[in-house]
Amino acid sequence: MKRIILMTSVIMAAMFALGLTIGGLNADAADKVYRLKIQSAYPRGDLSMELLKEFAKSANKRSNGRIKITVFADPELVPAEQLFESCQQGTLDMIHAVAAMWGGIIPVGEVEFGLPYMWNSPGGKSVKENSEIVRKFFFDSGFVDLLRKEYAKQGLYWLDVHSYGELFTLSTKPMKTCDDIQGKKFRVEGAWMDYYNMLGARGTYISGMEAYMGLKLGTIDASQWDVSAITGLKWHEVAPYRIIGGGNDVVPGQILFNKKKWDSLPDDLKQALAGAAEDYFNALNDLYMEEMKIVDKLVKEGKVVYVPLDEACEKRHAEVAYELWDKVAERDPSVAEAVQMVKDWRKTLK
Repeated sequence: MKRIILMTSVIMAAMFALGLTIGGLNADAADKVYRLKIQSAYPRGDLSMELLKEFAKSANKRSNGRIKITVFADPELVPAEQLFESCQQGTLDMIHAVAAMWGGIIPVGEVEFGLPYMWNSPGGKSVKENSEIVRKFFFDSGFVDLLRKEYAKQGLYWLDVHSYGELFTLSTKPMKTCDDIQGKKFRVEGAWMDYYNMLGARGTYISGMEAYMGLKLGTIDASQWDVSAITGLKWHEVAPYRIIGGGNDVVPGQILFNKKKWDSLPDDLKQALAGAAEDYFNALNDLYMEEMKIVDKLVKEGKVVYVPLDEACEKRHAEVAYELWDKVAERDPSVAEAVQMVKDWRKTLK
């Protein structure tokens, strides 16, 4: 009887201690703070990079302080061209960029970024309205599922899309006709190099940090970016002409996550990060709406000059763009699927 009483006491004590341990572990897990690093592909002064601090604040708030994100600009931790690999390896937890930067690794990224005329919306809608239309396509058409499947093959999780507003093409000289662009060097990304080569210009790539001096010194004749090319990076000081036509109304960007890190997060923190990414999407749209007002003022002052392509050249740009869509679709089955999704979606636009 004494032995039975002793054994019962030992078992009860062990169960009590185990309960305390499990409870302590659960409490520790619930209180654990996750410190994450995100680096943008863009330098200080770029609007989308600067607004990442709001993404970090939103994630912190939504997680009740359990997510703390430190934000870095290009090239503060690694050069922009090393972002993809650094996120794969876990050196960076997240990266902020455009998919065209790694279209050679993930071919569907070219469609995500948008081939010429792909993310144009009819009807003269606002920057914010156009961005919301494109985001709805991403999430309602199955496009996001395709993207996540392709990025997962590379050890990355596609978190969310955001918009940099309208595509801005700034040039050192006015370019109105297709003759004007012959042989000119356009700083662009991804398949847009093929686009300008097909038009008789020369597509090339240098980093955004080098573009101002490239335009000033004549290394390049034109460069593409978003509105912060003017309001943040001041490219109009050396390239005051904005070419109107041949581009897109929306330039989608992305936030990518190291997949192992993402998979290790509790579900509530995944939801917090997804919510913060959507908050960032909305905040960035609002910011770009305000930035466009600054550009309008600069146009009135003559510091930025709009140069619309003439009708013949606009038509030629469109013909080349649709030819490029089909060429890029041949690169990979995922690209062909994505291009078809876009074609079907565009038939529904009004």
